[in-house]
Amino acid sequence: MTTIPTSPLRQTSPNALAGSKPLKTKRMTPTSPLRHQNLRGTVSARVLKLLAQYEDDALVRLSPHTLRGYGQHLRGFFEWSTARGCELVNVRTSDLADYQSALLAARRNGKPYSIGHQQNCVSAFKSFFRFLSKRGYLMQDPARALEMPRAESRLPRAILTREEAKRLIDAARGKGPRELRDRAVLETLYATGMRVGELVALTPYDVDTEDKTVHIVLGKGRRGRMVPLTMSAAHAIDAYLIDGRPQLAKGKTARVLFLSNRGGRLYDSTTNDIIHHYAAKAGIKKRVTCHTFRHSIATHLLKGRADIRQIQVLLGHRSLQTTERYTRVEIQDLREVVRRAHPRGR
Repeated sequence: MTTIPTSPLRQTSPNALAGSKPLKTKRMTPTSPLRHQNLRGTVSARVLKLLAQYEDDALVRLSPHTLRGYGQHLRGFFEWSTARGCELVNVRTSDLADYQSALLAARRNGKPYSIGHQQNCVSAFKSFFRFLSKRGYLMQDPARALEMPRAESRLPRAILTREEAKRLIDAARGKGPRELRDRAVLETLYATGMRVGELVALTPYDVDTEDKTVHIVLGKGRRGRMVPLTMSAAHAIDAYLIDGRPQLAKGKTARVLFLSNRGGRLYDSTTNDIIHHYAAKAGIKKRVTCHTFRHSIATHLLKGRADIRQIQVLLGHRSLQTTERYTRVEIQDLREVVRRAHPRGR
């Protein structure tokens, strides 16, 4: 019997393909468009097989996290469309638009789904149906004409001042292995503005403390980049590698740079817990996460007259428009100065 390996989109189901490991579809939550309207469908074995083929193709481009999200969106749509008697070969752009409308009308805990959720849904459609049309399973791509919901350009919720960033990092003191690790984590985040997923995926071979550089091998969208380290970050990583990491490893062979208390890899939530701990210790009332460091360094560099395109490269933004939102933060600061100091500012 041929066994299909477990993966983000593949789960066991009574509709399993013959000669393969059973596959299971994950039902949408009670607040999804399906159950919101009390309509359920069953994803066919053929669709599940195509989803598995799509996953194999997309794994080289998409992260497992993104692929899991796409899988949930696609299963939700196919359950919804099957309940209406619409087969995959008959899916039209209007069907996808109708599902978008149903998603827009649905509520989760009394609140509508976010624009980001709806954008991810459209991205999943475009990715999956593009795959089907390229492989010849469909004559036309019904998702090609879909428009991406426009997201409001929001400013970061919390940004550390330079003084707050210094207090937070200085709160990680001590010569124990955990303190050395935490100091290195905080210094690295503030030096590079890297994403938490990029941080926890680093290996010791990705960091050159002598040259003061770090190689982010697989950033968002599978795009790598080389970024500089500050002097203090390089020293903190050095101290951790010499006196902290060997103790945390406990004789185990660990691939990643930053280890957990038990010698395994750090997870996103654990890293944010570390930051919350030192933010509270430093007396910072703001909700500080890994992404707060990312927002903060971009703002601080911009105020220091760094070129916005250089900030774009540092943060790994594909679009300059994403980086430009930080200019709005500086404008807000200027607006506050004018309001407070200008003779006619009030």
